[in-house]
Amino acid sequence: MNRKTLVLPAVVGLLAPVLAACGSSGSGSSSDNAIVVGTTDRFEATKDAPAPLDPAYAYDVGTWNILRQTVQTLMIQPKGEGNPVPEAAEKCGFTDTGNERYACTLRDGLKFANGDKITAEDVKYSIDRAMRIKADSGVFALLSTVDTVETQGDSEVIFHLKTADATFPYKLSTPVAGIVNPDDYEKDKLRDGFEVDGSGPYTLSVDQKNDAITTATFTKNPNYKGTLKVNNTKVEMRSFADATAMGTALTKGDIDVMTRTMSPTQIQKLSDDTGGDVDLVEMPGLEIRYLAFNTDAATVRTKAVREAMAQVIDRGELVSKVYGTEADPLYSLVPATITGHSNSFFNKYGDPSVTKAKSLLSKADISTPVKLTLHYTTDHYGPATKDEFEQLQKQLNDSGLFDVSIKGTPWSTFRQAEQKGKYDVYGMGWFPDFPDADNYLAPFLDKDNTLGSPYANSEIISTLIPESRREADRLAASKSLTAIQDIVATDVPMIPLWQGKQYVAARDDITGTAYALNSSSTLQLWELGRGAGN
Repeated sequence: MNRKTLVLPAVVGLLAPVLAACGSSGSGSSSDNAIVVGTTDRFEATKDAPAPLDPAYAYDVGTWNILRQTVQTLMIQPKGEGNPVPEAAEKCGFTDTGNERYACTLRDGLKFANGDKITAEDVKYSIDRAMRIKADSGVFALLSTVDTVETQGDSEVIFHLKTADATFPYKLSTPVAGIVNPDDYEKDKLRDGFEVDGSGPYTLSVDQKNDAITTATFTKNPNYKGTLKVNNTKVEMRSFADATAMGTALTKGDIDVMTRTMSPTQIQKLSDDTGGDVDLVEMPGLEIRYLAFNTDAATVRTKAVREAMAQVIDRGELVSKVYGTEADPLYSLVPATITGHSNSFFNKYGDPSVTKAKSLLSKADISTPVKLTLHYTTDHYGPATKDEFEQLQKQLNDSGLFDVSIKGTPWSTFRQAEQKGKYDVYGMGWFPDFPDADNYLAPFLDKDNTLGSPYANSEIISTLIPESRREADRLAASKSLTAIQDIVATDVPMIPLWQGKQYVAARDDITGTAYALNSSSTLQLWELGRGAGN
């Protein structure tokens, strides 16, 4: 029987579902009994992005979900709630009262998958390399507070920070801080293609076609030494063109697990079904969606245009008509379940109002209708993205104040274009690098922001972000974090839209699905096992 796993409202990172199912699995996965996982994420090597899996470049949830299985980090986010814990490190911690000196001791016997010993110099090399290359993905900005990295002997690594950064342990749990072998990764050049070598729980091999991965095979690494219990010997991740094809493969038994991104229709059907041998697991999620602006573009350079859009958009209607119960309206870049969240956009704009929007444009001498194109990616955030943008288009055009068209583009082209400032208005999603308010603000608003946005606010960059990072007690950082969110609502470089839940569908002989994703949408393949259908 198919049962929806219900998760009561919980603090960030707490996953406590209870899975119940009956029936037998007809899984026809693979001959060596590998657990087969489906995804609609695409992994492509292109002219503009030839090194999608290099830890110094990769910066999206799909590529990070490959790296988290294969490249080990000093720290790791636990599968339940709580602060990051040591992984490749035996212990880590701040050694001063100002949160500016962070020291780690490596575990004894660490080796890369090929058997080479891992030393503190390898950790230093990996961090220095990412900072030196400064890839245009912007991922290096996660290490922006690092001044120098020092080693003492083979096992001690000391990070000297430019400023206090209470979030630094989280940053050491992200793939950009992954430990790589200097023999495989040049210090000044990204590693093109799909080869990944590390010391994580799995090794990686791939099948590819037309410079895109079709199947990524994760095989248990016999040299792995860390905190993770690996509950399988092999996992295959297959990339599907769309959610429909992925769903068909699950129904037929060609795959065992279906991850992101399922369609709202699929999720509702799995939730409603009263029979079958596939279970739907619902978990708290921290994914957000937002509109971003190139604030230098002529069409949206005037703040009143952006304010008017914020005043017209009806998030409740958008969520209801496109995502139903799978998402909630969002009035800040920081999700409602994160410490430091403030409903800044609602506080400033209140309920949607065409009258107020018209007044904003009139006072700024903006002629209406304002002609705009909203850009979105067709193959990265799920099949409902087009429906979402059609709804946004309708809301804005129905106001009579805008003449909006929409245009969809594949992610491989879309990402490069938005970073180069080719889009005036575009839709983006964000899966947090780690569950802290800083990670919903700094990546978009600090220097070297990941969007390549021209928007810069000196108070945010020079005062508020550093202030917030000085507070080890994240509740104490709320004043600075709220001030940042209020400035965003006033200047409108972005408009938050919604935050979503996350789901996994699996055949009922698969165990560990309750922890297959953590709150940051990190895929934890080591949690999956194969049992007997009930």
